[in-house]
Amino acid sequence: MLCRLDDIEDGQAKGFTLGQGPEAREIFVVREGARAFGYVNSCPHLGTPLDWQGDRFILEDSGLIMCATHGALFETADGLCVDGPCVGQSLEPAPVVIDGAGRVLLVEG
Repeated sequence: MLCRLDDIEDGQAKGFTLGQGPEAREIFVVREGARAFGYVNSCPHLGTPLDWQGDRFILEDSGLIMCATHGALFETADGLCVDGPCVGQSLEPAPVVIDGAGRVLLVEG
């Protein structure tokens, strides 16, 4: 379990570190109402983390995911870049599901 859906404010995101040491992987989960979308925390342009402060992934006025390095904007539901140097590229998905108890779970595949 990553967290409960209620732990993420609607329209916001929360970051997670999976594993430890050199095997660690950073992901984040965006909440839109009763839905959640997970992505690897790495911009497709430069590979830098997207958040500019802890758990700050979403641009308030648009609701889009924003890269802190160069301001690229990504749609929350599919990770598609709609503005910036990587237009047309997408964030790498980290698929999640919400179970019947409202827990956000990473889909291992």
